[in-house]
Amino acid sequence: MGRVAVVIVAYNSASVLAGCLDSLARGAEGVELADVVVADNASKDGSVAVAERAGVAVVQIGRNAGYAAAINAGTAVLDLDRLDGVYVLNPDCRLRPGSIAPLLGCLREPGRGIAVPYMVNPDGTLQPSLRRSPTVGRALAEALVGGALAGRVGGLGELVTDPRDYARPGAYAWATGAAMLLSPRVIREVGAWDESFLLYSEETDYCLRAADLGWTTWYEPASVIEHIGGDSGVDPTLAALLVVNKVRLYRRRHGPASGAAYYLAVLAGEAVRALAGRRTSRACVVALLRPSRRMTALPQ
Repeated sequence: MGRVAVVIVAYNSASVLAGCLDSLARGAEGVELADVVVADNASKDGSVAVAERAGVAVVQIGRNAGYAAAINAGTAVLDLDRLDGVYVLNPDCRLRPGSIAPLLGCLREPGRGIAVPYMVNPDGTLQPSLRRSPTVGRALAEALVGGALAGRVGGLGELVTDPRDYARPGAYAWATGAAMLLSPRVIREVGAWDESFLLYSEETDYCLRAADLGWTTWYEPASVIEHIGGDSGVDPTLAALLVVNKVRLYRRRHGPASGAAYYLAVLAGEAVRALAGRRTSRACVVALLRPSRRMTALPQ
């Protein structure tokens, strides 16, 4: 029986954290749940009290330092030598019975360092969570026809949206960071999550850095997790942070010419959606056109 630790990142998460913690025992059927750590980004709503009542360990960051910083702090208190996997979770996730064991089985295969589950919305419908590698062509395709449609046409889009792709296991470039099982060896070799992203693109960066070292991000549909979902689709500030960070990451990993082309493709897509009346896209366009206005703090 494999040993797994869970690291949950919290920020003003009291309303959802208890449900996540309650689901862990069901999700851990078939494995040994060795440790549970809640890494708290200076919540003001009683998240720490919820964790303490549940009897789990709490690491207090002291400020809203972002998702990556909390993962790093939570992982730092674990004894990786005693573990077979570390499950990183958002507090608005709910584990289905026995959902960790299939992911742990994936990590036993050579070359697989990150395992991700089949993600569903609260009503049980598919929540697309898998991604292909970001490219200029995919950014342009999503700008022209939208991410949902581009994701259904072969490998045209970065976001994988065809339900048929979610019916079978396989390797992907990266996946939503709300639920990821990491092997201890990957944690050691890849190192810390990049805290400069604050929120969004940190999971992309981590998966791509793991791939640089030969590690695969593997999707396993036998593992099911419910994810209530974030606010990036409705909050203009978060939407802008998401778009700015994806451009920053692409520029970091590619040359100036390719980075400029990617930027223009993303900007074009957001501009089209802004003209169609999408409020979040207007915020994205403003953020992309003001490169000197660094987004270095999360909303409080």
